[in-house]
Amino acid sequence: MPQGAEGPDATHVVAGVIVDRRGRVLLARRSGGRELAGLWEFPGGKVEPGETPEAALARELDEELGIEVEVGDRLMVVPHLTPTRRLRLDVRRIRAWRGTPKGYEGQALAWVQPASLLRYDMPDPDRPVVAALLQPDHCLVTPTPVDGDAAWIAALESALARGVRRVQFRMPGIDRSRRRRLLANAALHCSAAGAQLLVNGDIELACESDLGLHLPAAGLRQCRARPVAPDRPLSASCHDLEELRLAQALGCDFVVVGPLHPTATHPGHEGIGWARFEALREQVSLPIYAIGGLGVADIPAARGHGAQGIAAIRGLWHPPVP
Repeated sequence: MPQGAEGPDATHVVAGVIVDRRGRVLLARRSGGRELAGLWEFPGGKVEPGETPEAALARELDEELGIEVEVGDRLMVVPHLTPTRRLRLDVRRIRAWRGTPKGYEGQALAWVQPASLLRYDMPDPDRPVVAALLQPDHCLVTPTPVDGDAAWIAALESALARGVRRVQFRMPGIDRSRRRRLLANAALHCSAAGAQLLVNGDIELACESDLGLHLPAAGLRQCRARPVAPDRPLSASCHDLEELRLAQALGCDFVVVGPLHPTATHPGHEGIGWARFEALREQVSLPIYAIGGLGVADIPAARGHGAQGIAAIRGLWHPPVP
């Protein structure tokens, strides 16, 4: 297994997310004669020795597009391993710019509505960036009810009110009839909040409820074809590179990797840490949530290591105070 992409051997590349007044995102097409010619990407380029990422991005966008930019905050950093080199794609939001973007290096440009970004063929490191723009940066994994079903539903409502928009319905040890009742209630509340709901492990229940499916690692290893319809979200839990590649080949929309730190739900596991997380992240293009001892405050750090964000049980489940 290669080491993480943070070392001195990594090529540091910066890219900018430029959004116009109509909410469209600017993409540039790699011109002929270049590696990965014909693919669309977020514009930018290599950081030269002695340059800061901000200065490098401003220079590249001036040279490539003829615009002067004000570089904003970091969206994410994507470590990626190619057959020939190791990259570190540092993606920044562009807060403002002056001028009209043009392809000064012969590259085609396209202003794309965010919902249409997935239609464009992109290099693998750019794909997680699209996910970061379009998908939630945290995912709630539900705990088993301990204070009754009404309290559990109230806690779910509270989580949704605080902005949770992706929920994995996980109910170990609950009988099937009770699981169905809780799922029906969860589906109603998630739908009202505009949140995505996935059923953990139960393919039959996910299909009959017309919901998404989350595969535990054991279930992922048993799948030979996508078990839910293409328009239903599919995710999986992964712990190693083999499982990540299985998830990608199966067409999972995102995965959860961990535990990052020791947790009560994984006794005896020290956690993989961010270096190991990056070593896995750099070899696939899937959106990846880090899980294990993380909360909302950890999202910026997670994005800095290539994660879509964080998934959590206790870190996102705060029952309302009576």
